[in-house]
Amino acid sequence: MSLQGKTLFVSGGSRGIGLAIALRAAQDGANVAIAAKTAEPHPKLEGTIHTAAEQIRAAGGRALPLLCDIRDETQVAAAVDATVAEFGGIDVLVNNASAISLTPTLATDMKRYDLMHGVNARGTFLCGKLCLPHLLRAANPHILTLSPPPNLKPEWFAACAAYALAKYGMSLYTLAWAAEFRQQGVAVNSLWPRTTIATAAVNMLGGDAYLQRSRTPAIMADAAHAILTKPARQFSGNFCIDESLLRGEGVTDFSRYAAVPGTPDAELIVDLFVPSDGATTVFG
Repeated sequence: MSLQGKTLFVSGGSRGIGLAIALRAAQDGANVAIAAKTAEPHPKLEGTIHTAAEQIRAAGGRALPLLCDIRDETQVAAAVDATVAEFGGIDVLVNNASAISLTPTLATDMKRYDLMHGVNARGTFLCGKLCLPHLLRAANPHILTLSPPPNLKPEWFAACAAYALAKYGMSLYTLAWAAEFRQQGVAVNSLWPRTTIATAAVNMLGGDAYLQRSRTPAIMADAAHAILTKPARQFSGNFCIDESLLRGEGVTDFSRYAAVPGTPDAELIVDLFVPSDGATTVFG
């Protein structure tokens, strides 16, 4: 299957993994709405909604740049309406936008706490709530959320409780919506990387030392494409790890995804919240 002619609504897609997913869809000839906050160049972050749109068009897709803070109901409603007006509907929602602060409890100020829960959990719910009426009319509707497999091991909460709860909030919406909309045929899945991904967020957290031991966003884009082209009624309620999913699709050579060519797999940094076996978790 292909995403040709399909319309994707991607939150936070002006750079990084969200943009990579958008560009992979654009190669099929998809329509992509980029709903993100960066409209003007940022001194420390590469990319805006406009540069993302230019890249999407260059890759073969149609693009709609939308200035949108997904914490704001009015802005998200306007972005969804604009997408439907431009492309005629919505086939796929990619909940990519996320805020991160890997701080312990006493070092987490409430402004940062509110940002993480507002963007991650609330933003995911809001985008889902407003896109679902259109997804329910689509031929092969998908919601894909970039969040980890639910895991209640205390070790994942101890180091960064506020962030962990915000990300798991996203994951629980996958669990809930997969069950709630199963009969209507909306596929709802989550995707998470086995290793750290070379993005601005990873650079902020670990600098070059982390970037050099990461994979490129292309692995997440290829994994997302594999999910979004599956029949919606046959693949829902899954919490997928990128590498495990792609191995199931027949991929055996992962060296091309290394941010630094030639980096041995054993030297890559395993991401937070990854199960010890790295397996795809199926709940539904």
